[in-house]
Amino acid sequence: MAEIRGTCDDRFGRVRDTFEASLDADDVGASVAVYVDGQPVVDLWGGHVDAARTTPWERDTIVNVWSTTKTMVALCALMLADRGVIDLDAPVAEYWPEFAAAGKGGVRLRHVLGYTAGLPTWAEPITVPELFDWEDATARLAAQPARWAPGAVGCYHPLTQGFLIGEVVRRVTGRGLGAFFAEEVAGPLGADFHIGLPAEHDHRVAPVIPPPGAADTPAPGLDGEAPNPAIVAEDANTAAWRRAEIPSAGGHGNARSVGLVQSVLASGGAVGGVRLLSEAGCRRVLEEQYRGVDRYLDVPIRYGLGYRVEGRTCSWGGWGGSVVVVDLSTRLTVAYAMNQMLEQGALGDSRGLGLVLAAYQGLATAA
Repeated sequence: MAEIRGTCDDRFGRVRDTFEASLDADDVGASVAVYVDGQPVVDLWGGHVDAARTTPWERDTIVNVWSTTKTMVALCALMLADRGVIDLDAPVAEYWPEFAAAGKGGVRLRHVLGYTAGLPTWAEPITVPELFDWEDATARLAAQPARWAPGAVGCYHPLTQGFLIGEVVRRVTGRGLGAFFAEEVAGPLGADFHIGLPAEHDHRVAPVIPPPGAADTPAPGLDGEAPNPAIVAEDANTAAWRRAEIPSAGGHGNARSVGLVQSVLASGGAVGGVRLLSEAGCRRVLEEQYRGVDRYLDVPIRYGLGYRVEGRTCSWGGWGGSVVVVDLSTRLTVAYAMNQMLEQGALGDSRGLGLVLAAYQGLATAA
């Protein structure tokens, strides 16, 4: 039986039981956190950092959470919109003039956040090391045409969304997205989440473990095309990946830090005396941008501003299993981060879902 450490309010004991069962079954090492009204009611971790199960997962262990990082990017955009620094209805080219090339003058920031910008990938082949050159990667996106008219097609942007939003953030603040996030979000909240990881934290990183039998299998491409770039799980375990700013997929943290940051949305914009958004700014996340079958994921979905939305709940997850769910009605936030990746469908696997359902059961008990 896996050893679990941390704290868990008695009302949320089912979360602990579900987490323990997951560690005994599919997981190697993982963490789960639940916040209500911005206050932690579950903060658990357990298992091991390595596949050989020789090194325990500690309280401060962090891991690459892949696309769960997108929720941090979206939060930064919502904050800047709330401050009036950017207008989500404005064309991207208003802040990034070069982006208007190849007929993209009509692409608005809300199209990028809502996955209807028509730029799901780079038009020309790009390699993983080339992603580490921010100026080149963003210049390529600025120069290429969109596949579809703005707002016409809902299509998940696995990597490009973070570069697109990140470049707008850089243009309007003078700071890269990683620095903006560190100074305006993680720092004030005391959240151990990083977009571009300094070397001093390497010793705390749990390497991601590829899905069983798929160590060299890249993330899927679009419409049967070869993936561009062809990212494999092991890419995240390199020093170059950790140092780079890959805002759509390169964030490092654990469930505690992911949940803490995202609980801002569930708590009306402020946590622990730190206000990042107005209440109206939080509600904007629910503004529907697209409803239908996603062209890339091939599943029915509803997109708000940077998140999947269902009712008054917003969420997103990462390749292989990490996830965060934020419920603005119940003021509940659930986050899960792990090192063992699984492939059980376009929108994740049952581990995170089981923990979310257990948290809702605990919330019902509390009521």
